[in-house]
Amino acid sequence: QVQLVESGGGLVQAGGSLRLSCAASGTILSIKTMGWYRQAPGKQRELVASITSGGSTNYADSVKARFTISRDNAKNTVILQMSSLKPEDTADYYCAAIEGEYDRMYWGQGTQVIVSS
Repeated sequence: QVQLVESGGGLVQAGGSLRLSCAASGTILSIKTMGWYRQAPGKQRELVASITSGGSTNYADSVKARFTISRDNAKNTVILQMSSLKPEDTADYYCAAIEGEYDRMYWGQGTQVIVSS
């Protein structure tokens, strides 16, 4: 079992920055990939960025060059640094982790990001 707790959401003006943090606990040694997803009102949840245990990253085209994902394996945290935020980045952001032999997926409770124009 893995527990994920996000923090760092909030309200920011367009062009601003926010830093989301996700702390993992539980069977953390078995965590493979960690990532951030987001879900805007009326839309499907989508992958924003992910990072493997080896540090390989993947980004949605819409956030490339604006968002940076990083992982501190010693602190069991994953960070999403968001800059040049746009109103269309407004969504609930969820931390996720893939763990174990069967690639079980875990989710955090979500944190809201609102970007005002």
